[in-house]
Amino acid sequence: MFLVPEAKLRMPEPEEALPGRAQPIPTAQTHFVNGRPLKGPYPQGTERVLFGMGCFWGAERLFWQVEGVWVTAVGFAGGLTPNPTYRETTTGLTGHAEVVLVVYDPKIVSFATLLKLFWESHDPTQGMRQGNDVGTSYRSVIYTTTEAQFAEARASREAYRAALKAAGRGPVTTEIAPAPEFYFAEAEHQQYLAKNPGGYCGLQGTGVSCPLPREAAS
Repeated sequence: MFLVPEAKLRMPEPEEALPGRAQPIPTAQTHFVNGRPLKGPYPQGTERVLFGMGCFWGAERLFWQVEGVWVTAVGFAGGLTPNPTYRETTTGLTGHAEVVLVVYDPKIVSFATLLKLFWESHDPTQGMRQGNDVGTSYRSVIYTTTEAQFAEARASREAYRAALKAAGRGPVTTEIAPAPEFYFAEAEHQQYLAKNPGGYCGLQGTGVSCPLPREAAS
């Protein structure tokens, strides 16, 4: 059994957080799979959401394969350190979660469909970890960019909480909040599993289905 430093299991206080930097770290300009610009401009009518569900390599691949998702990118959000690096985030001293930016066309794919994929593709009951990936950076989060997203995400959490409870699983620990600033990760992490097909992917769901609202399922 291995010991995990306490700093990786709790959110840092402001005085503990790494200082970061004033300028964004360099990253890729375009998506390795579809060639679209990571930082936009994004097409009119698209919406953005940030999902954190453990290691962002596998999570990003999950969403870029969905029809109606225009572009994805990996990065960090929800912490204290401005413009962190990947290595800094893994210390637990930035407070950020590893997240996937999903830019999608709601006329093609509903937000409810993305939520269902999110809930069913990881275990949202594990707190500051996801499987063998342990630390605050691997916590489960949904950071929304509209009031409608926020309300729908909270409703879906309640629905999945009930489904998990009925299956004998623990309480949901997923954080849902309006999106804070998103910091792009380094180029090597963008679309990592497209560049490294045999690379690590720690995604593992609970096997419990998340109910979709009737209007979204139709």
